[in-house]
Amino acid sequence: MFTKLLPLVLAATLSLPALAEEAGVKKATEAKQGTKAARVQSLESDSDTKIANVQKAIEAKLGTKVASIVKSPYLGLYEIYADGQILYTDEKMTAIIAGTMIDGKTMKNVTAERMQKLTAIKFTDLPLENAIKQVRGDGKRVLATFEDPNCGYCKKLAKDLSKLDDITLYTFLLPILSPDSLEKSNQIWCSADKAKAWNDWMQEGKALSGKGDCDTSAVQKTVELGRKLAISGTPTLFFANGERVPGAVPIAQIEQKLSQALSGK
Repeated sequence: MFTKLLPLVLAATLSLPALAEEAGVKKATEAKQGTKAARVQSLESDSDTKIANVQKAIEAKLGTKVASIVKSPYLGLYEIYADGQILYTDEKMTAIIAGTMIDGKTMKNVTAERMQKLTAIKFTDLPLENAIKQVRGDGKRVLATFEDPNCGYCKKLAKDLSKLDDITLYTFLLPILSPDSLEKSNQIWCSADKAKAWNDWMQEGKALSGKGDCDTSAVQKTVELGRKLAISGTPTLFFANGERVPGAVPIAQIEQKLSQALSGK
């Protein structure tokens, strides 16, 4: 009996130091991980505090609300997005930079890329019932535009868009340029065939015949939406992936972005 138990006792005795050592290593590792986690948490907290301080200071300096602020990977600068534009400043606000930042290694326009992300929307959130809808071909490609009937660039865009096929166009009437922009928008909206009235006016300059005496609340809602989306000029384009493009861009670029949006890029 004792002979059988002796090897077990010896094995258990020999294993105790090893187990103790393993437990000690595990405890030390956990302690290091805990210290590291605490250090990371402390750094994050410090970073959040600095960002909050910079935001408070820049809002007081500019007298406007900051929509977004992050620490950029360049020169210790903070990227600030306010009133539809990107600014840069350091922690002490030694200077406020309004302009384009280029990555020195890749030569990419960092500001443009960030602006594209910051101004993107969720396309499905657009109240499409308040827009003039046109479908050509299979209508798979989708584009929404905000346009003023007195906008020269919008008229150029309208002629370019008429060349597109397999597309669904949503045109939001945004009367912000001239005193009679609202009157013309209402006339177009109240026309029996809104799309025809819009195309005739924008592409061919045909006089508007609508009376503008119908329910034009959709036009007013678009004006309010324009303010909400910080649209300051026309035309402004939105693609199905939410990307915003201001201005009458070349038709080749529109084609490219429509393809990208359709493929989910």
